[in-house]
Amino acid sequence: MLEPINVSLASLNIATLAPMLIAVLGALVILTIDLAKGGLHKSLYVMISLLFLLLDLGSLIGFADVFLKNGTVIGFFNVMLMDGIAILAQIIIVVGSMLFIPLALTSKRFHEYDYPEYFALFLFMIAGFQFMVASDNLILIFVGLETASLALYTLIALHNRHKSFEAAVKYFTLGALAAGLYAFGSMILYAISGSVEINQIATVLAEDHYSNIGYVLLGMAFMLSAFGFKLSIVPFHMWAPDVYEGSSAALAGYMSIVPKIAGFVVAMRLFEFLVHSGVVWLQVILYIVVVVTMTASNIWALVQTDVKRMLAYSSISHAGFVMAAILIGTTQANSGLFLYWALFSFTNLGSFAMLWVNRQKNLLPGQSSDHPYEKFSGMIKTMPMGAVMMALFMLSLAGIPPFALFWGKLYMIGAAVSSGYTVLALIMALNSAIAAYFYLKLIVFMFMKEPIPAYQNSYFMNASLSLKTTIGLAAVVTIFAIFAVNPLLEVITLFVYNSGY
Repeated sequence: MLEPINVSLASLNIATLAPMLIAVLGALVILTIDLAKGGLHKSLYVMISLLFLLLDLGSLIGFADVFLKNGTVIGFFNVMLMDGIAILAQIIIVVGSMLFIPLALTSKRFHEYDYPEYFALFLFMIAGFQFMVASDNLILIFVGLETASLALYTLIALHNRHKSFEAAVKYFTLGALAAGLYAFGSMILYAISGSVEINQIATVLAEDHYSNIGYVLLGMAFMLSAFGFKLSIVPFHMWAPDVYEGSSAALAGYMSIVPKIAGFVVAMRLFEFLVHSGVVWLQVILYIVVVVTMTASNIWALVQTDVKRMLAYSSISHAGFVMAAILIGTTQANSGLFLYWALFSFTNLGSFAMLWVNRQKNLLPGQSSDHPYEKFSGMIKTMPMGAVMMALFMLSLAGIPPFALFWGKLYMIGAAVSSGYTVLALIMALNSAIAAYFYLKLIVFMFMKEPIPAYQNSYFMNASLSLKTTIGLAAVVTIFAIFAVNPLLEVITLFVYNSGY
């Protein structure tokens, strides 16, 4: 007769689930309030979302303190892994989400924000991303990935325009393909290692990956393809410009930041152990992917006529830039990844928030997209502060000193040089120079061209105190990042180094 298995509550360490459960509880509270009394103003749901995100952030800061004192915290049948990487990634996810939520308080009414379900889905999505980064268990990563993705597909469709439905269907279809590729990759890795935990798989493959090299190749090809879709890496990027264009500008900005940091963390856990164990073909493939993603997306951005699509290709290029950290695989490179993405979060969300400010509800006759370059012509005369803010974000994205992303790019290029990737560092610098052209193109339209009367009424239509505050905060971080880079880097390196990365 089998002995019953006794599991003590203390050994489960359920506290490791606290950050995700806070987000889930917030979503359930919003749905319960709506059931009890419908038709409440959206500002209530914004405040509830922010409150639960603050509680979430507070629990993460508590875990950060525990981690620095006692090291990695493991819980819930050893599937939850609260190490420095997980804590850093979750802080970026929650802070990015807290910057995004107030964008719902626009001066004009937009269809999706009238639904309490929008805010509930948003919190479920955050919980999914948190599960993704706080585990090295392939099954839990998959559950988190699908929870977040299914909520995100719905949020895109709620924008309720023809292009939004098209974008949601494209994203859903390719997301389902990516999920299938991930499942196949996980199955192969489980078959050759007997485990679904990344650290166990790494141990088995480090001992003898050459005897199963064909299966390792196949499994990693599936995984690389799956994360290629999620991170919009070339050639798996084809959904990104269309989905960004179909989404609201605010949600497009959010999609360029939060889902990608979750994907980077899982890719870091999954691919770096093979890079370290000397699997040359993976290094070669990652090298090609990084170079092609940076270069091709910059070339495509050069020929765009819509600012939102240009920023979509720009986000793909930045993802390729950051993917170099996973190829390099050193503590310096991984610290650079988090520094870069933290600075990028403010700058990119600020630039998409500026698009959200001057988005009109109905297109003018002959206007083919929401944000053609012509719409920004002479903006310095019609909306001077808006033009200065947008120019500031463009200069930062281009990596012009002393603005925020210059320091992120400098550190990433420095990490490449330190590890002997001199050619890669030169390619990264060259791509930054190419990218400067299409960012400066928008500045030329704003500062050196005459305003087009038809578009003048759409400027600042959407502006509200919350949008101005978000843009102002993003601008302050972008300008004064020079003072925060060193202390921020010290904290990030402390967490990354103590996580063993």
